[in-house]
Amino acid sequence: MAFFVLSINPGSTSTKVALYEDEKLLFSRNVDHSAEELRPFKRIIDQFYFRKLIVLRILAEEKVDLNKLDAIVGRGGMVKPIEAGVYEMNPLLHHDLAKGIQGEHACSLGGLLAEALIESNPHARAFIADPVVVDEMQPVARLSGHPLFPRKSLFHALNQRAIGRLHAQKIGKKYEDLTLVIAHLGGGVTVGAHRHGKVVDVNNGIDGDGPFSANRSGTLPAAAVARLCFSEDYTLPEVLKMISSQGGLLAHLGTSDLREVEQRIETGDEYAKLVHEALVYNIAKEIGAMSTVLYGKVDAILLTGGIAHSQQVIDSLMSKISFIAPVYVYPGEDEMWALAMNGLEMLRGAPCKVYE
Repeated sequence: MAFFVLSINPGSTSTKVALYEDEKLLFSRNVDHSAEELRPFKRIIDQFYFRKLIVLRILAEEKVDLNKLDAIVGRGGMVKPIEAGVYEMNPLLHHDLAKGIQGEHACSLGGLLAEALIESNPHARAFIADPVVVDEMQPVARLSGHPLFPRKSLFHALNQRAIGRLHAQKIGKKYEDLTLVIAHLGGGVTVGAHRHGKVVDVNNGIDGDGPFSANRSGTLPAAAVARLCFSEDYTLPEVLKMISSQGGLLAHLGTSDLREVEQRIETGDEYAKLVHEALVYNIAKEIGAMSTVLYGKVDAILLTGGIAHSQQVIDSLMSKISFIAPVYVYPGEDEMWALAMNGLEMLRGAPCKVYE
């Protein structure tokens, strides 16, 4: 008997939906959200019904009967640090996703949407898989310069792991036998040091660590941020939004669309050119830093995510990092396939982890 699995992946600037019949992709849809569309929502959780209506519209257009689905797998969200794996939705997981106990991110909506969409289907199951809070960091990587501010593992775990496994399969090796630097270049940028199947260090791309991206500020001068917070010109929610969803390209250029930025460069916009160069410069620095975590013994550098579609970005990065190790580009992401395959494994009897 075939299983029908729906993948839902809410990103910071998009909502992706895909349907699989076992391993076969039946359709995949991606809806981009402009800064203007998202601006009215004060918090990520406020986007729930907005995103739900988008998913329902897609399913209606594709003539999908919700009662025919066996599982819906949402991208994991901002819950407590947990092991890699697949978790079935339960009341505690729902509570922690809705609250965003480690911060706000659109990915937290994935499990909530999955759960809501199976309410009328008693035999379907709702899961999250390899959420952004997967934590395998080595102890030395957790220490910052002050004990009140430990470093946290918050990154594109699902896609980084999926791309790591895909690359290993393509070269005839096991992911667990490789040392890789994997850079997810999307609405957020995270760069992980993968040592034998564990991500031993990674920048926290959500809370403000590492390179800036389409709409995230990345690492900012700490003292300047502290002074801003006590200036009384901004509220705490406004500052957090500045860091997590209104920074990067959006703050500098008024758009989070890299394609528009590159079009401006073609028309002679010198500031757009400088910001573009800074984006690549900071990504390259982070890749170099993670190569030192692996003592320079890097089997490959893998570039993935939506920004990896940009040949300008890839060419510029190659000129800066190719001396470290061979570089492979996997543009876009394999998250939809990874979500579905994780759900399919559960339906076929694999053990599911319990969030508790």
